[in-house]
Amino acid sequence: MQGQIRRAARRFRLPGACLICLLAWMAAPSPARADAEPAGGLQSRDNAWWTGPMLANSAETLPQGHVLAEPYLYDIISEHSDSFGSRTYLLYGLADRFTVGAIPAFGYTRVSGGPDSSGVQVADTTLQAQYRLTRFHEGSWVPTISIQLQETLPTGTYDHLDDRPADGMGNGAYTTSIGINSQTYFWLPNGRILRVRVNISAGFSSRVNVHGASVYGTDNNFRGNARPGNTVSVDTSLEYSVTKRWVLALDLLFNHNDNTTVTGHTTTGTDGTSPVAVRQNSGSSQAYGFAPAVEYSWTPNVGVLLGARVILGGHGTSSSITPAIALNYVN
Repeated sequence: MQGQIRRAARRFRLPGACLICLLAWMAAPSPARADAEPAGGLQSRDNAWWTGPMLANSAETLPQGHVLAEPYLYDIISEHSDSFGSRTYLLYGLADRFTVGAIPAFGYTRVSGGPDSSGVQVADTTLQAQYRLTRFHEGSWVPTISIQLQETLPTGTYDHLDDRPADGMGNGAYTTSIGINSQTYFWLPNGRILRVRVNISAGFSSRVNVHGASVYGTDNNFRGNARPGNTVSVDTSLEYSVTKRWVLALDLLFNHNDNTTVTGHTTTGTDGTSPVAVRQNSGSSQAYGFAPAVEYSWTPNVGVLLGARVILGGHGTSSSITPAIALNYVN
């Protein structure tokens, strides 16, 4: 696993270093426009601009009539493939406590020793609604807490992949996820702000009809169904306000997936008519990882994030590294 991470890091080193240097050059403050820091005491929250960390969603909701757009570009680098993708958060403040939106996604996979995707593919699309229960106030121990509901729609291809397995960008299921997002602020001994998020969510998927080769590992002659296992995710993020514009961020994540069951039949023999019953169990899996990132904001409403998610592996999970860049815009 360490060798795989090292190989992925070598592949990311040159473009990642170029991006970091470019962002640093664009954003480096000159003496004439240096950030105004607090004269003393504690940093005010108005003096800290955030884009948000790489993974943990905000517990805040948008003011009524306001919008957020945050497109991500990323590359999931594993031992035998590169999965390039985009994922865009499009959110709207329907009411001060209630935000709705959609998260479309696209992808393209390049495979070592096999056919690549036939082109850019549509992945599964997520609809999101979030209701805020409480809001953080300085001097109070109560954090901002919200309930988040997501419904993932099976818009991505998942079966009939006989010629192009890399075209599989979805899982074919309707997946309902419900989560609790929380966010609070701490002032460190140097007066700077540390923003902390803790998010917990669970996902439940419908049964999926499967025909032919699929993302579930079935062959060209398979006919049957799959039942994706339930999921539980925990994500804790830390964001340290270095200056008004610059923030260092870190996500710590844990995912658990229950067993996925595939049942049906396939055919064998020279005439392809001999039926064979199929029952496959993936077994449960767990993944641990972290995602360091750097945030820079030109204004309180526009910023950029550069980071990388590192999956260390776990029971039934392979390791990977995912460099990513995102632009955050709030109106």
